[in-house]
Amino acid sequence: MNQFCIVIPNYNHTHAIATVILELNALKLPIIMVDDGSCDDAKQVFASLQQQYDDLTVLTHTENQGKGGAVQTGLLYAHEHGFSHAIQVDADGQHSLDDIAKLIDLSNNEPNNVISGCPIYDSSVPKHRYLSRYITHFWVWVETLSFDIVDSMCGFRVYPLTAVKQLMAKQALGKRMDFDIEILVRLYWQGVKVTFLPTQVIYPENGVSHFRALHDNLGISWLHTRLFFGMLLRSPLLIWRKVVG
Repeated sequence: MNQFCIVIPNYNHTHAIATVILELNALKLPIIMVDDGSCDDAKQVFASLQQQYDDLTVLTHTENQGKGGAVQTGLLYAHEHGFSHAIQVDADGQHSLDDIAKLIDLSNNEPNNVISGCPIYDSSVPKHRYLSRYITHFWVWVETLSFDIVDSMCGFRVYPLTAVKQLMAKQALGKRMDFDIEILVRLYWQGVKVTFLPTQVIYPENGVSHFRALHDNLGISWLHTRLFFGMLLRSPLLIWRKVVG
């Protein structure tokens, strides 16, 4: 029997988090929110929510590590506490939480797969963010020698935690905006398949983005460089896997 929980990385996101937690609470699933070194005002909001909801656990980083670091903390905590799968959800209200039931159904049918949202954007998406995704899509197709990963940047996913733990035990993963891309590619190299669910993604009008245009784009570029050479080393296995199906 699969045991699901929800993992939310949060760095100073307060404008939508009460609504997000309220909607998630209706699912009756344990919620693990990782405070990634937020300011004191945000911590007060998180503490109030933790008092309000019995199923909410707040973990705290004393210093900001980045989105990827916060997610990794949540995933390891979930694995250590006996959960088989963790559902990653953003704190800013971007994701269509009504689709979590569909993600869970897909995960129950394919428990060894990562189940990932495949974004359907409306007019709220910044054009530069939309276009930059396609650059990453191209490189991920090169790094996996396949078109199997339709989208590698959506942070709305179900992770099979045994596979994640195995990966994290042997490979240090990026702790910032490179994390979502890297973990999907490396799990794919590990033999984990990815199933995609089309889902609506919005950029809230009052939302706060922690994407750092220069630093995070440089980090993602360096990630693709490493993954490209990692692909070259693994290319015989990847090609063989495609041949035998």
